[in-house]
Amino acid sequence: MSLVKERVSDRRVVKLIDRYLKAGVLMGGVPRPSEQGTPQGGPLSPWLSNVLLDKLDKELERRGHCFVRYADDCNIYVRTRKAGERVMASVTNYLERQLKLKVNEAKSAVDRPWRRTFLGFTFTGRRGNRRKVSDKAMKGFKMEIRIRTRRTRGVTLRTVIADLRVYLLGWHAYFGFSEVTGMFKELDSWIRRRLRCYLWKQWGRRGYRELRRRGVSRDLAWNTCKSAHGPWRLSRSPGLAFALPGPYFAALGLPRLFAKH
Repeated sequence: MSLVKERVSDRRVVKLIDRYLKAGVLMGGVPRPSEQGTPQGGPLSPWLSNVLLDKLDKELERRGHCFVRYADDCNIYVRTRKAGERVMASVTNYLERQLKLKVNEAKSAVDRPWRRTFLGFTFTGRRGNRRKVSDKAMKGFKMEIRIRTRRTRGVTLRTVIADLRVYLLGWHAYFGFSEVTGMFKELDSWIRRRLRCYLWKQWGRRGYRELRRRGVSRDLAWNTCKSAHGPWRLSRSPGLAFALPGPYFAALGLPRLFAKH
């Protein structure tokens, strides 16, 4: 709070922040007092982190380190493991003695940059070390797409694509910072396959008529409909690829991650 008062001159704002910190929390529906820390999930937590850890930024700049920090998450880059261990020990000592903070040892480590993640990003292991989306972020993205394109959702394809459009544009606005773009092309293909699977399941018994209406030959449409394979396997069949090409989904408003990049 002393650091907040140095930056905020309005006493009403300072008093509001102080009350916010002491308001308590609900644990299982039971109110409990706040003894330390800040409420998570709101705008106050990262702002207070930046106010306090600005001192860490200045200290790292004084030492000449290359680093990146967002709120309470920080990466410091050095040339060797020995240097990393030395910096890790000295920075931990500074945080605990000067700023009275506890370093989370379970989440802290000295390691290669491509074995660590930062805000959903990591690096390639080859020389050049380009930025790329982390495996954890990719897994979360695919899980979200699966939820939005599940076959039992029961809404029109236009509704599904309108929902996807909002999510995809927001996701790309953040992860488009990646320098490795090949995965974007693969994701585009995978999303279109999910949508073909969704629509094929929705067509049901009228699948043959829908394929013929979209210009698929009689034999190919018949073989597709009478196939023993399930919707996911058929979603990459020649018949559905011809009937539902990429431009069809683009016309419905589906953005392309690779093209946007």
